[in-house]
Amino acid sequence: MRTIEAIHYKTGELIEIDFQDGIFTKVDNKGASQDISLPYIAPGLIDLQINGYKGIDFNTLPIQESEILRLTRELWSVGVTSFFPTIITNSREKIEEAMVSIKNVCDKYPEIENSITGIHLEGPFISPEDGPRGAHDVQYVRSPDWSLFSRWQEAAGGKIKIVTLSPEWKGSEYFIRKCTNEGILISIGHTSAEPEQIIAAIEAGAKLSTHLGNGAHEMLRRHPNYLWEQLASEQLAATFICDGFHLPNSVIKTIIRMKGNRSIIVSDSVSLAGMEAGEYTNHIGGNVVLTKEGKLHIAENPNLLAGSAQSQLWGINYLLKNNLCKLAEAVDMATVNPAVHLNLTQLKSLEVNKQADFILFNYSSEFGIELISTYKTGNQVSNKHIGVKK
Repeated sequence: MRTIEAIHYKTGELIEIDFQDGIFTKVDNKGASQDISLPYIAPGLIDLQINGYKGIDFNTLPIQESEILRLTRELWSVGVTSFFPTIITNSREKIEEAMVSIKNVCDKYPEIENSITGIHLEGPFISPEDGPRGAHDVQYVRSPDWSLFSRWQEAAGGKIKIVTLSPEWKGSEYFIRKCTNEGILISIGHTSAEPEQIIAAIEAGAKLSTHLGNGAHEMLRRHPNYLWEQLASEQLAATFICDGFHLPNSVIKTIIRMKGNRSIIVSDSVSLAGMEAGEYTNHIGGNVVLTKEGKLHIAENPNLLAGSAQSQLWGINYLLKNNLCKLAEAVDMATVNPAVHLNLTQLKSLEVNKQADFILFNYSSEFGIELISTYKTGNQVSNKHIGVKK
């Protein structure tokens, strides 16, 4: 049994936790503490959208077992204890291959299976239109197909837990209901759907919006439109990217105010996330530049983003350093909120009998979170300070 004393990220009070065999066995509130040397404690981060990280890409095939192992360890080092590998629009065969690769590693390594909480299929059932389609290859975009999806789900060993689609396609409602009945969360994204199609998708069971505010036309009619409809919905939670480049602060603030505890931070990180600044060649975007400020853009046009190159921890710190929310709210958007909306009951809090996934960190209102260590099922899987961008 292990015992740790730390400051609870939400209450600001001292707690003492015991954990054994991967489970919290005691969580005692000790009240106010004057010991400023103690770290803060929070649940491990849950990222619903990981395309890649540190030079490894789930969509560049074949993906090797060693790459999935290393990617998982790299995510541990930035506080992410649970994540969803995100497979984007591709050929039928390539999507199936990616699913098989992830399943095989999960079957072989229990610690990886416990970290890969599910697979996020983002496409190919999205809008074919320029703008909403984003960087997805138009030749593989298609309407929802339950038979095809079932083939991919079988290849994944049932691990597909999130599907991002656009409800503009005929047959979308049938597909959404089928997925919902199977416990698969449907997220609306990369869409050019009319507001009534958004409403129909929600009635059919859609529960989430994928990176709300991105994957959209550059110009929209004032109202109604698919962004307003999703933002206003009380049935839809929303994921969004807080890297400082994908959304202006005013939009982030509006989403948080409208969605409340249905707000979820994702990194949507691509393979160049976590890499040093410089020029790269990427399968999405071709020649790209990662700036020292953390922006990833097309080499020929700095105004065109080439994906997200930052971690979920970066997103939390961006919110804190720009005074867009308080510590507890920022952490909840990367822990409690995704756990609640994905029904990950073992991960949603620091409570007795819950899984001992947690992070220890230093915190200041000026610089945000500085990660000290990450624990996965009670095992310390990372123990180094991650520098906070100042």
